[in-house]
Amino acid sequence: MNGLRVAGAIGRSAGRTAISIVAILVLWVAGLRVFEVPAFVGKGPMDVIDYYFTLPKAAQNRSEALHLLGATLGDALVGFVAGLAVALLAAALFLLFRPLESALLPIVLLLQSVPLIAIAPILVLIFGRSTVTVAVMGGLVVLFPALVNITFGLRSAPRTAIDLVTVYGATRWQSLRKVAVPAAVPALFAAVRISAPGAITGALIAEWLATGKGIGYAIVAAVGESRIGAVWALAVLITLATLLIYQVIGIVESAVLARMGFTQA
Repeated sequence: MNGLRVAGAIGRSAGRTAISIVAILVLWVAGLRVFEVPAFVGKGPMDVIDYYFTLPKAAQNRSEALHLLGATLGDALVGFVAGLAVALLAAALFLLFRPLESALLPIVLLLQSVPLIAIAPILVLIFGRSTVTVAVMGGLVVLFPALVNITFGLRSAPRTAIDLVTVYGATRWQSLRKVAVPAAVPALFAAVRISAPGAITGALIAEWLATGKGIGYAIVAAVGESRIGAVWALAVLITLATLLIYQVIGIVESAVLARMGFTQA
């Protein structure tokens, strides 16, 4: 039964991905035509295909683009792990110590409200153009949505189950681990789905403003060198990668929740 549910989830995910790609292509082509974007500036889907597969330097273009993609996804992973780890720890502490939430949540909200571009120069001055800066910038993008979802999930645990384990002598930590954490798994996956694209955005900004590597910097450099085809090709590549990652997370979520007995709408 679980296998059928997972297979169905994979089918639905593939269908949603196909629909998303078709919608993007339609909007892309329509936007270029409606706004009469000059051919030098506005590249279409066929131009991107030519860049990667038919131009004399297509093989080199693919190799460079995949290398840049690997760097960007690595930076995104660093920020994602950093932000999610802090969110998990903070959510657990908020549940165990309510006064801590009142003290720290306003700080989290403040960090969320400040544009990342404004914070980036300060982070570069403090940490340099290093992985730490990437982790902080990506973590800031991930932190707030992950924290909100995980905190909500931990608090959604059935009160009767918590009371039951408490009667049997469970500590607050044991109640958290045995009851609240399993109940929060759907919310955790929601946090992961929301945060993963944000982590990629944070990585692109960090590469642009701090590290000088990856797709984030390569796009800016290509604009400066008037390599418009490269700009579009790299933008399409990171968009497709983000879409694919989002759908893979959805498939893993369906498999895990089916295994744990959760029902999905």
